[in-house]
Amino acid sequence: MVFEYFAKKLFGYEEAKASKKLRESYKAFLDGLISFPLNIPGTAFHACLKGRENAIKVINNVINERKSSQKLCHDFLDFLLEEAKSKDTILNEAIIVDLVFLLLFASYETTSEAITLVMKFLSDHPSVVVELTKEHEEILKNRKNEELGITWTEYKSMTFTHMVINETLRLGNIVPGIFRGVTKDIEMKGTTIPAGSTVMVCPSAVHLNPAKYNDPLAFDPWRWEGQELHAGSKNFVAFGGGSRLCAGAHFAKVQVAVFLHYLVTKYRWKKIRGGDIIRKPGLVFPDGLHIQISAKYK
Repeated sequence: MVFEYFAKKLFGYEEAKASKKLRESYKAFLDGLISFPLNIPGTAFHACLKGRENAIKVINNVINERKSSQKLCHDFLDFLLEEAKSKDTILNEAIIVDLVFLLLFASYETTSEAITLVMKFLSDHPSVVVELTKEHEEILKNRKNEELGITWTEYKSMTFTHMVINETLRLGNIVPGIFRGVTKDIEMKGTTIPAGSTVMVCPSAVHLNPAKYNDPLAFDPWRWEGQELHAGSKNFVAFGGGSRLCAGAHFAKVQVAVFLHYLVTKYRWKKIRGGDIIRKPGLVFPDGLHIQISAKYK
């Protein structure tokens, strides 16, 4: 569902109508993204490279069709193609293809995992659901027309919602590692990290550190009371940090916040089975998370 939504919004791709299925290519790419780099048929790494190659072909075909038809679809690709016509732009077709590929990868995979995680945590913590529902019912009460969509002002007012999202990301650690290039020699605890090296920051080492978070394995959104909720810090690196903070951080949080708004105001649910998590090294629900959902008001 998340993949189909983002693919349509980004570049007008509809999986159900396409002859070549983009989702399968992305799955192959993701499954081998962090694997032994042996590029021979039958290995996960080879499948990863082929998955990316096939996905790029699909994206290229969509772009070529869009350019030849001159049809406006009012999506992100329209904006990119228009920007590429500008004289002082850095965009060219190769960059546009890579950008669409990267944005779809970054937006759907982490967002779908975050939504699954937050459903798991809410199912296990009914007191959090009560507080979350209270916040969103208040938003509806203050809205002139309940059927209107969420405004940016309403989104920014969702204080407890952002506490829930931050706590989900802190405890879930969706991204297993963040890579950074070392631009100059760094001395750290008697060890020199030389310029030109690549280092990997492990978010779980930060987020589950008892020196930084009291009872770090507990799901406790209230620990975020009074703290900055919309930016990264040295103690919260779910979206990276520094000058390379994830450009899609707000976009991802908006998607989860909108999902939660409609979930707690229009539906009730209970967990049926699943929800166990393993890492390989990314986040995986081997048995999924099965829920029973029904309309809140009939």
